[in-house]
Amino acid sequence: MKTPRSLHAELMYWLGGYAVLLTGAIALHGFLVNEFAENLVWESLLTRELEHYLERKAEDPTYNWYDTDALQLYSVPGRKPPPPLSGLTEGVHDSFWLGDRETVVLIRHWEGVEYAMVLDITELEAREATLTLFVLGLALALVMGMGALIAWGLRRSLRPLSNLAQDIGALAPDRAGQRITAGDKASSELHVIASALNDYLQRQEEFVERERVFNDTASHELRTPIAVIAGASELALEQPGLPPAARHQVQRILRTARSVEQLITLLLTLAKDPARLARNNDTVLLHELLLEIIGDHRHLMQDKALTIVVDGLAPCAVEAPLHIVQVAIGNLLRNAIENSDQGEVRIRLDAGATVTIEDPGHGMTSEEISRIYAQIARGGGREGGGIGLELLGRLCEHLGWTLSITSTPGKGTLSRLGLSDRK
Repeated sequence: MKTPRSLHAELMYWLGGYAVLLTGAIALHGFLVNEFAENLVWESLLTRELEHYLERKAEDPTYNWYDTDALQLYSVPGRKPPPPLSGLTEGVHDSFWLGDRETVVLIRHWEGVEYAMVLDITELEAREATLTLFVLGLALALVMGMGALIAWGLRRSLRPLSNLAQDIGALAPDRAGQRITAGDKASSELHVIASALNDYLQRQEEFVERERVFNDTASHELRTPIAVIAGASELALEQPGLPPAARHQVQRILRTARSVEQLITLLLTLAKDPARLARNNDTVLLHELLLEIIGDHRHLMQDKALTIVVDGLAPCAVEAPLHIVQVAIGNLLRNAIENSDQGEVRIRLDAGATVTIEDPGHGMTSEEISRIYAQIARGGGREGGGIGLELLGRLCEHLGWTLSITSTPGKGTLSRLGLSDRK
């Protein structure tokens, strides 16, 4: 991702561009005014000289014109002008080159005679070029000076905003009591922003504290009665002479209690920061844990013509919370068993700590698969329930795991759970 420019750089870019455009516009305006004024001066000067000559000639027919180094007069008939002047229209022709000399030429017709007055401006143009370079250099120096002044002013003006941005960037979500200050030289708008952000930080701390209290309370107050129910169910199942119907119901109570206990564990996990969870990770031997999970779920196949086939369990270890791994894999296996009537549920452990479970069950349509990926949910209630793919999907997203599901109606479902952290 491209790093965005700072506000200082953005303002320097636009103000610098404005300064360059303004200087260019002023320079262009000066050039056009200079050319226009210069043309008026040449026309006025040459016209005045020609009229003066014509007046003297009218008063004294013997009056003769004498050329100077800079000014020459030609007439037709009479003194024929140089060939380059032939064919010029009447008027003033600025920057007309005669050989290596730059001139201004005035062409005027008077009483059937064409006059051409030529003024050599080579030296004047050289001085004008020097002056132009000086003006351009001065303009460049002015732009650079303005840029330096603007940069200094912006840096000084934006320093409180930069400090405020640094303070905001240094805020840590796991620290309480953090506040930011705008500084004495900050503008009133920055003080308003700092005050609003501090108010938000305070409300956020209160919210986090309420969440922490709720999680701690829920962890204790919800798990305790569930543990009592599970313990009482286990004791009841150990009693001799328990009628089969009652034993079936007690077993159902025990399974439901264990499922609710897993659900509470998962919900509390989702409420915690992944970094905090990572500090309490266990080294989980997946190839051994899978066999334990399979053994815990065999009772679900008692009334079905199902078998579990383990294709391969290469030694594999991951760093993750043990109870969460058990819940995640156990939920996928439960779904596979409960949605299948007969055949083989195949389990394997692939590279990258990926658990693959393939069932011969009812399968799902493409619409149902799309709904799973769109909503991270799987419709349809099931006895015993498990935690559901909705929560499992959220758990994988929370911990950086991957979950993919492919299915064909009537041919079963293939689930892959990748337990390697992708963050």
